[in-house]
Amino acid sequence: MSQHLRSLLLPELTALMGELGQPAFRARQLYAWLHKPARTYEEMTNLPRALRQTLAERYPLTPPEIVRKQVSKLDGTVKYLWRLSDGSCVETVLMRYSYGNTVCVSSEVGCPMGCVFCASTLGGLVRRLEPQEILDQVLFTQLDQGEPVSHVVLMGIGEPLDNFENVLRFLALVNSPEGMGLSMRHISLSTCGLVPKIDALAEKKLQLTLSVSLHAPTDEIRSRLMPVNRAYPLEQLMGACRRYFSATNRRISFEYAMIRGVNDSPDQARQLLALLKGLPAHVNLIPLNRVAESPLVPSTRPAVAAFQELLEAGGVPATVRRTLGGDIDASCGQLRRKYTQEHSI
Repeated sequence: MSQHLRSLLLPELTALMGELGQPAFRARQLYAWLHKPARTYEEMTNLPRALRQTLAERYPLTPPEIVRKQVSKLDGTVKYLWRLSDGSCVETVLMRYSYGNTVCVSSEVGCPMGCVFCASTLGGLVRRLEPQEILDQVLFTQLDQGEPVSHVVLMGIGEPLDNFENVLRFLALVNSPEGMGLSMRHISLSTCGLVPKIDALAEKKLQLTLSVSLHAPTDEIRSRLMPVNRAYPLEQLMGACRRYFSATNRRISFEYAMIRGVNDSPDQARQLLALLKGLPAHVNLIPLNRVAESPLVPSTRPAVAAFQELLEAGGVPATVRRTLGGDIDASCGQLRRKYTQEHSI
């Protein structure tokens, strides 16, 4: 069992209070404070002082520290760089939509997947985040903004399914009715395509939205862009997606970064249609974010529009993701990369 109290579900916290000789209602009081979230035990004024002292000695709270905070003048997007208790840094992005506030969280410090268009992976994987470290990104963003969060996307730094057990616990925590009580239907999880973990997730039958980072309609192109495709090529990946839909009855969203001269031709749109045939799917076309270390450049607007038109004419719904926070390093991994280079971390 985790020794960080914010990683514990209410029944586990109730058991712990019993071990400390406390009545069960103390667990509910403590759980509410942990998800408020409290930074120190001294804030928990309805708990006995002796209990607060014991908890502080045995289970120190480790709230993240804001290292940098950037606010877009264009659309109000906020990007946080948090320093964790071990000095590692992760990014979180708050995006404002008409339907509410969405927080994009990181699941790992760095990323092992090696996708050539992503800044998150340039330094490799440092470590996987603990459940409370993922949850803290949501809670402390909400606290800093003074506004409720209505949606969460696991699309920040790291591959969520590479940190499977900790991500599952985070989902249980953020969904907990005694905590945030966030509906699973308001949560999206993005994966680059770890087939065994997609199957394992399907077994849980969670009602979240699965987003698959596809980015290419053929193995040849996808293997160049995403090394994971060499382990789990498209035939295996699409098989896992069909099994996932069969188990959950949830439509899958496919993310497709539009890269000029690489994956954005009309022929490649038709190849993508063939790949998705028979699968209830939605394609999210993403204007590529420039990464200084990468030679890849975004598709032109006409090319994106033509690609979208071909998909929709073929019966696959496709939207072009609205670019948010373009003036604040808001794409994944950029702010952390800049900070670590400046400080030689």
